[in-house]
Amino acid sequence: MNMQTGMKLSVAEMALCEAYDHAVGELPGDAAVLTARDGLISEFKAGGLPTRRIEDWHYTDLKALLRTLPDRAPVASAARVEPLVEGSTVLSVENGLVAGDFSLPGVEVRALAETLADGSAAAGLSARNRDDLIGKINGAFVRGGFALDVPAGAALEKPIELQTVQNGGQTHARFPVAFGAGSTATVIERHLALGEGAAFVTTLSDVTLDDNADVTWIILQAQGVTDTHFGQVRIRLGAGSKLRLYVVNAGGKLVRQEVHVEVAGEEADFILRGINLLGGDTHNDLTFTAAHNVPHTTSSEIIRNVVFDRAHGVFQGQICVAQDAQKTDAKMSCNTLLLSDDADFSAKPELEIFADDVQCGHGATVIDIDHTQLFYLMARGIPENRARAMLVNAFVAEIVEELEDEPLVEALEAVIDRWLEKHA
Repeated sequence: MNMQTGMKLSVAEMALCEAYDHAVGELPGDAAVLTARDGLISEFKAGGLPTRRIEDWHYTDLKALLRTLPDRAPVASAARVEPLVEGSTVLSVENGLVAGDFSLPGVEVRALAETLADGSAAAGLSARNRDDLIGKINGAFVRGGFALDVPAGAALEKPIELQTVQNGGQTHARFPVAFGAGSTATVIERHLALGEGAAFVTTLSDVTLDDNADVTWIILQAQGVTDTHFGQVRIRLGAGSKLRLYVVNAGGKLVRQEVHVEVAGEEADFILRGINLLGGDTHNDLTFTAAHNVPHTTSSEIIRNVVFDRAHGVFQGQICVAQDAQKTDAKMSCNTLLLSDDADFSAKPELEIFADDVQCGHGATVIDIDHTQLFYLMARGIPENRARAMLVNAFVAEIVEELEDEPLVEALEAVIDRWLEKHA
């Protein structure tokens, strides 16, 4: 029972509270970090898991969806896997803990546990608002991850892969990354499971681009079919900076990926491309917010969803243009390929505009496979299943091809192909 509200705690809520009580003595951090952790778990106890009554969680009622949690300990050991793109520098978090060498020439890299131990990470352990469940849980439990500082003017030739691998249990990782002025880099944030043990995973990336930085950031989530994954990325863009963010969801049973962007510098440009591949009885929620706070900024968001079986998908997107943010150009679209009568997808695009000299728009579509195109392929001897897979692939492939990085495009296309072979 929650003594502040009189609310009866669910099995999952009680399990999280008990997990914290068992783990807090082992978690890294000085007095300031411990105070922040205690505050976050107290906020969680006061509010519990969000329900559909909370607007931000209306389509993902966690009180109903998250019934139980796996045991805290992993089922078995986990080890890093080969990078998505050959030649990438891999920084590995295995079962929630930093593993192996994490040196990166020209970039300052620290294990997150070090920044927690000396208290420098304390300020980042906070929730965005009262409904920020991911921020609360991750901040309370996190122990593994890396803090990266890319110096001004650095041009990183090889991609950096921030890799989290787990084999069941509960794991929490965080990646605060700062890109100096004029720097360029490609980062792959990759989450995957080994074995069949159920996992509960939270990840939080705090990404800051100084003026004129140019960054490509890929989030690839490929958890197991019984896993719960809650991810969040917080982004702040300086003047003239450009961030291309690609989110590819290709796994998990219960998934919520949040993207929160503050466009803080003039001439900044933000691009979001999302691919959600949903099958089985997956529930997948991609929630996005962008705050344009200064004049002369741009953003573009295109989300493509492929939904099979009994899967349920959600896209919530909100663009907010402040009164001073004149000349903002912001566009958002969500396109869904619904391939089963038992599947469904909920889309909620929003614009909140307080300036009067802007170009903003949004749209959403839900379609089935074009039967004329299907007949055309089958008439040329292509079996129906293969023809369907080709059309689905074409639906998402044009998003990936925008990257204009051949090794990265090929790697993501291979992920999509493997997923379609299993589901289509």
